[in-house]
Amino acid sequence: MNRRSAITIAFLLGFLAASPVLAEGAPSARSSPPEATVQVSKTPTVVATQSDTIPPTTSIRSPATQIRSLHDRPSAPYRIVEWLGVPILALLIVALLRRRYRHRPAPPAEKPAPTASADEAGAQNAVSVADTLSQLGVDPARGLSAGEAEKRLQATGPNALEDKHVTLLQRLFPYFWGPIPWMIEAAALLSLLTADWNDFMVIAALLLINAAIGFREEASAADALTALKNQLALKARALRDGQWREIEARVLAPGDVIRIRLGDIVPADARLIEGDYLSVDQSALTGESLPVNKKLGEAVYSGAVAKQGEMVAVVTATGANTFFGRTAKLVETAGAKSHLQASVLQIGNFLIFSALALIIVLTGIELYWGTSFLDLLKMALILLVASIPVAMPAVLSVTLALGALKLSKLKAIVSRMEAIEELAGVDILCSDKTGTLTQNKLTLGDVQPFGVTAQELILAGALASKAENNDAIDLAVIGGLPDAQSLATYQPVQFTPFDPVGKRTEAVIRDAQGHTFKVTKGAPQVVLQLCQADSETRDRAERLVDESAAKGFRTLGVARADEGDRWVFLGILPLFDPPREDSAETIAQARSYGITVKMVTGDNLAIAQEISGQLGIGEHIRSADALFPDGVAHGALPAAAIRQIEDADGFAQVFPEHKYGIVKALQQGGHIVAMTGDGVNDAPALKQADMGIAVSGATDAARSAAALVLTEPGLSVITRAVEESRRIFERMTSYITYRIAMSIDIMLFVVLSTLAFGFFPLTAIMLVALALLDDIPIMAIAYDNTEPNAKPVRWNPERTFTVSVVLGLLAVTQSFILLAFGQDVLHLDTAHLQTMLFLQLLVGGHLLLLLTRTRKGFWARPYPSWPLLAAVIGTQILGVLMCAFGWLAPTLPWHLIGWVWVYNLLWMVVQDGAKWATYRLIEHRPA
Repeated sequence: MNRRSAITIAFLLGFLAASPVLAEGAPSARSSPPEATVQVSKTPTVVATQSDTIPPTTSIRSPATQIRSLHDRPSAPYRIVEWLGVPILALLIVALLRRRYRHRPAPPAEKPAPTASADEAGAQNAVSVADTLSQLGVDPARGLSAGEAEKRLQATGPNALEDKHVTLLQRLFPYFWGPIPWMIEAAALLSLLTADWNDFMVIAALLLINAAIGFREEASAADALTALKNQLALKARALRDGQWREIEARVLAPGDVIRIRLGDIVPADARLIEGDYLSVDQSALTGESLPVNKKLGEAVYSGAVAKQGEMVAVVTATGANTFFGRTAKLVETAGAKSHLQASVLQIGNFLIFSALALIIVLTGIELYWGTSFLDLLKMALILLVASIPVAMPAVLSVTLALGALKLSKLKAIVSRMEAIEELAGVDILCSDKTGTLTQNKLTLGDVQPFGVTAQELILAGALASKAENNDAIDLAVIGGLPDAQSLATYQPVQFTPFDPVGKRTEAVIRDAQGHTFKVTKGAPQVVLQLCQADSETRDRAERLVDESAAKGFRTLGVARADEGDRWVFLGILPLFDPPREDSAETIAQARSYGITVKMVTGDNLAIAQEISGQLGIGEHIRSADALFPDGVAHGALPAAAIRQIEDADGFAQVFPEHKYGIVKALQQGGHIVAMTGDGVNDAPALKQADMGIAVSGATDAARSAAALVLTEPGLSVITRAVEESRRIFERMTSYITYRIAMSIDIMLFVVLSTLAFGFFPLTAIMLVALALLDDIPIMAIAYDNTEPNAKPVRWNPERTFTVSVVLGLLAVTQSFILLAFGQDVLHLDTAHLQTMLFLQLLVGGHLLLLLTRTRKGFWARPYPSWPLLAAVIGTQILGVLMCAFGWLAPTLPWHLIGWVWVYNLLWMVVQDGAKWATYRLIEHRPA
């Protein structure tokens, strides 16, 4: 069932105050034995108070006694009504089996994605840029005004697929249709057929509360997922009112002028109107395996990924009107289940079939003894609802969704709910240097000009930069100018942005006199090769690069070409990105969590060693080229290569394909690997990693490939996310352990006591009340205080199931001992014995919850949270009042209530010792 809320308590109190209850000390008609088998004990009762008198016991040893009221030859009409239960049971079983194992039709063959034919493409590109701008009524220099954009957005709708509207009735209906609702509804129908109004009202209330609380919790989870989707929404750079702004892609309108650059996901169908070239990967849209080069006047489609280049485009269609009628989705909630979810389903299946087997045995024997089939069927259905953890997967899904919302408040957004489990088990974190370990606030150091002045060198580097791209390197170089207004006298004609392959930027510039020249900046070795520098220049430059690297500086080479494309090397620009103040402390904290941090950077070996040493990661840095001399292998790596990668503290001169190879090698070594990245070329490594992490400021393509998206820079965000994910994991494990143990306790005790003693230990109303009261504290588990494990955690179904079975069997033994004590020592009659056993299962179950929440002693830190403690105390008070004042059960004297509590507290110590011993045996047994 779904978890219940505090509304249950209010309902029970109101219902109990208004409903008739069983007469004090008088067993119900169904629990009265037939006269032929009653054996009245001659021993006087030993428990009585001035206000409570418990009748002498009747023997419950004979299997033919108790709940055998239909031995007395029921009337013909009643027998007719009873036989109506047979088709009800048959239909219920068929529906359950069909629901669970019905043949799912094979998914329809995927239709090939629509592709643009050559004729279509030609027709589309035949429309000139001027005609497109004229048709859309937009000035490419200013873009749309805010008012015009809003008007067009209202006319065309948001740039997103319209969500399918679901009515309130459609959302409520599933809570009354399914395996658990069917069981509850069948039990309510049977109560109507037998005119048992008390049972009918309580069971109907259970169904309504189940629907109300389930609806509320699903809404909470949906709100959590909506919040995550909003934070992961696609962004776009649009020209509005003459200024470039970053806006959400969903508010784009036809006519918006947008900029598309490396790593962007094209936010809408658009036509390219400015720039040199753009290479896009549209394989997911058209089936083309290779990137497609786009030029001026050509169309780009929503969902394509920019691989190289940068161009300006005008939006031609949005939302459902795009070429493919859809936009890229970053948040994917569907997909393969996690290891934990798959194992939980297996455990749930085992418990379901075990319970059904016990119910079938119980039904056969009870029918042989002559028990009312209708009453027995109702009891069996309620017993199944109370004991089978059918809702376990749903509860875990809600817990994961709410946990993901908590992670988002820590500036870490999960795009797949099951990724929380992987994050809790990460033992190696491969972290980018720039922006994660360092501040990503580059400052220009002492420049080294070659044949020009320092100001001419800086100016050339600034002209090869573009401020509106907000690139950290470009801004640092431009910031080195004494006066940024000096750039105003130069007009950029063409700009080629940086890409990981070319490793440089290039610009064509026209000065105030009309002369045109080229400037470039990039990796020194690349620029030196472009200039075909002599050996003296090359040696001097390489020496300066090494000296700067030894101090932790990264360097840029700058060159200029005036005529004939003959490049002249102008000098070296050193840039320094200081380590973040919290990086060293965060790395030490990660180590305390059992996570090894390895630095990954494209910088040279000397810079990597310097920064890594400052941060305490270690100075054993390996060059990526040395690790993969023959390129990145896609098959299994040799064991020696895996050991080299495992032993390294970090990796330098890393290209995106090297990241992929590093992840593969560590995974082959049995590690759960997290890898950070920010660029489109990092996507393969992020997808391959167990936990791909897109750092703050990552491209849309990197965010779509990652399982975790950071909205704040720094490594501390990741360690906080790991800590919280381990807390979430502990809460889920605690719930699973408790729920399995309680299922074993309730099912085995009720069935075995009925078979062995011919005695139902709980009435139908007691089972329903127990289910409701048990579920109230379960809500608070999501808010419990948990201690994150010092080591990476992995789902261990064998350990969890073993501990649950041990605790469940001990709980069954505990209940049987109390049953024997109440019968043979206290000589309680049937009704009062049922009340005492109801209290036993309620108290014992909630104390069991306090045991399963931690592997340590129940008295040790961390203590239960206030919500959990309040829920346990509140339900215990309600349970005691029910027994003491005869609400839904015969009155039980206060001193017996006290003895039940003492008895359960003593057993709590026994169960805690057994839990500790079981964990010790499992963890220390030989592999």
